Amino acid sequence: MIHEVDDALRTLVRRDALNGSDVEVLFDAPTRDWASRRNTPAVDVYLYDIREDMRRRQAGVVEARNEDGTVQSRVPLPRHFKLSYLVTAWTQRPEDEHRLLASVLSCFVRLDSLPADVLTGSLAEMGLAVGVQVALPPPQDRQISDVWSALGGELKAAIDLVVLAPMDTGRVVPFGPPVYVPPRLRVTRADGVVETTGPRRNAPRPERV
Repeated sequence: MIHEVDDALRTLVRRDALNGSDVEVLFDAPTRDWASRRNTPAVDVYLYDIREDMRRRQAGVVEARNEDGTVQSRVPLPRHFKLSYLVTAWTQRPEDEHRLLASVLSCFVRLDSLPADVLTGSLAEMGLAVGVQVALPPPQDRQISDVWSALGGELKAAIDLVVLAPMDTGRVVPFGPPVYVPPRLRVTRADGVVETTGPRRNAPRPERV
């Protein structure tokens, strides 16, 4: 699922933010050594945090049916994960970097979810919305400055992009074959009479043993 989100972001940024320019879209960690080797314009979309969205976890299953409508298995509902990306622009001039960031921000600020035409693989097959949150205040237990400190780089302008992606758990709960014949019950009374309830909805038929 993560690589499918990466592919969707790459396609979207190239198409709607960069407008076919020769600016690269990368997913590298923007460390100090990496930044010193950059010599071409780039937009870096660095995945720095993955967390399950516990507010969206639901109990229950989805029934998988065959062509005649018979239930074959039950599949647990997908879980949703928050993928947090640090989006930065890298050029020779700060003004150009700001223009790139403005284009990226404009691309995502009008979206509530990733467009269906950029989704592939399991994300496309599930048919669920892949939400987008851009430039929101970070949670109290995580600051962008902490990310830069961990990377060993210098703080620079960046966009915090969060993608809310569903993920299939891969679990399948087997389902038994359908029962077409009603159960047949035999009950022995205290007086030795056996009452049998057959497949038809008729009154119990007493018989002697």
